[in-house]
Amino acid sequence: MAYKAEYIWIDGTQPTAKLRSKVKIFQDGEELGLWGFDGSSTNQAPGKASDCVLRPVFDCPDPIRGGDNRLVMCEVLLTDMTPHPSNTRAACAAVAERFASQEPWFGIEQEYTFLQDGRPLGWPVGGFPGPQGPYYCGVGSDEIFGRDVVEAHSDACMEAGLAISGTNAEVMMGQWEFQIGPADPLSAADQIWLARWLLYRIAEDFDVVATLDPKPIPGDWNGAGAHTNFSTKAMREGYDPVITACEALGKNARKHIELYGDGIEKRLTGLHETAPWTEFSYGVSDRGASVRIPWMVEVDKKGYIEDRRPNANCDPYIVTRLITETCCSELDAAGQA
Repeated sequence: MAYKAEYIWIDGTQPTAKLRSKVKIFQDGEELGLWGFDGSSTNQAPGKASDCVLRPVFDCPDPIRGGDNRLVMCEVLLTDMTPHPSNTRAACAAVAERFASQEPWFGIEQEYTFLQDGRPLGWPVGGFPGPQGPYYCGVGSDEIFGRDVVEAHSDACMEAGLAISGTNAEVMMGQWEFQIGPADPLSAADQIWLARWLLYRIAEDFDVVATLDPKPIPGDWNGAGAHTNFSTKAMREGYDPVITACEALGKNARKHIELYGDGIEKRLTGLHETAPWTEFSYGVSDRGASVRIPWMVEVDKKGYIEDRRPNANCDPYIVTRLITETCCSELDAAGQA
């Protein structure tokens, strides 16, 4: 029996890449393989040499169509089978393999905002809702908007077999979050991208838009991030490696900030549970720090850290690569790997 495979890839749009997808019909028994697309229409090739290659890297059941249909996350290659310049997965894969013995794990908290008719979902026409405070993890039709979309999305992620570990309403009305992990650097990033695609696709059915804009509303409103939780085997067994990882991130703070998502200076202002983008800090239970050490990690003397700097619109392949390389290199040098 024939089935549909939705090939999904990341385009070359700058400064923030977009997701693209198209469907290929396979006959029963036919396996997923290479496919192509017009890179001149996705900011990935000139018209005179427009062919780009899609190589499947992760696939799962399609929870929207059901049956034998599949969702297929792909990386983009040039026609000589080398990674396309827009392909950030290849570099992530190399770093993940290099430090695999340290068993790096990630949990990524993907925040996003629902929009309808150009304003956050639930916001009054031509005005503003009440001040932030009751919306975070709230309940009630006067505080929560979009729960039906969130439930449909989380169910879809579960049916697809993704490592979704939770959802919650966020601080600004119309803003939500889902979490993926724990997973290795490559799997966490693959699944965040695919979960984003599912979010956009499911939102279509509810006539709303899901945006990863890190600061969708200027002023005294929370932005949207992708807080990234990280640990290695050594960190999960002792506290000294936790501190070493924090110090390593501090030494490389500028490099990370530059690659943590466009518009980061609009979100990391030092207000609304952020540290200023120009400064680096870490602290126990401190959501105003660049990196938070959860309180129970200090109590248990082992665990993980939360890098609170990545934007909602970050490329998770870049974020997991940077954190893995920065922290694992330092842990190795310190003899704590």
